[in-house]
Amino acid sequence: MEAVGRESYGGGAGALGAEGRPVSEARVHFRVTRFIMEAGVKLGMRSVPVATACTIYHKFFGEIDLGAYDPYLVAMTSIYLAGKVEEQHLRTRDIINVSTRYFNPGSEPLELDSRFWELRDSIVQCELLMLRILRFQVSFQHPHKYLLHYLLSLKNWLNRYSWQRTPVSVTAWALLRDSYHGGLCLRFPAQHLAVAVLYLALHIYGVEVPAEAEAEKPWWQVRGLSAAPPCGPGPGWRLALAAHHFLFIRSP
Repeated sequence: MEAVGRESYGGGAGALGAEGRPVSEARVHFRVTRFIMEAGVKLGMRSVPVATACTIYHKFFGEIDLGAYDPYLVAMTSIYLAGKVEEQHLRTRDIINVSTRYFNPGSEPLELDSRFWELRDSIVQCELLMLRILRFQVSFQHPHKYLLHYLLSLKNWLNRYSWQRTPVSVTAWALLRDSYHGGLCLRFPAQHLAVAVLYLALHIYGVEVPAEAEAEKPWWQVRGLSAAPPCGPGPGWRLALAAHHFLFIRSP
């Protein structure tokens, strides 16, 4: 399979980051998933297919060493595969042309020559490899529907002035999008991530949920984090851990 991305993408040993990976490796994944997101926008992909592409990418490199395959080729293939999974089919030619413009701004679309067909064949071969490595488990439950439900509920709890003057909703969606730069989507349940981004957004703007002091349970435990499993950490600890990882991802 042909290499398509930037050649110097790092690697090697170093301090471990919040994802348990070497810091340099975490930065590579940050840059490559940023490419997935930007390419997804240019391809007109919806937010859930983009999230699926990022999750496929992270899951693949959870099984395979980073140096084994070109991460940008894996990213392009993840976009193509996510389009199939989420029923937003994309042409390989469009993915190749968008990626080419990303790496070489101002360049013309590729002609249907040997270079184009080599890239297309690389994506097809990489897709088959990724499906085998991932054992065809490429469908995921994302936090998006949970976050939408939580935001609608919160909007009804807060007074109209508090909701309109603070961009809690915009910030929560931005935090959720940024979470896919790392592997949080594979480490925490979708409901927990939705609560974590909402929890952070509220704290960023100092917004308090009405009647929280009088409630028997914190709002975040009612909404997404149930009681702890028999041998696992408590819900508050899991929320704090997810929030910590969000902050780490936002400053790679």
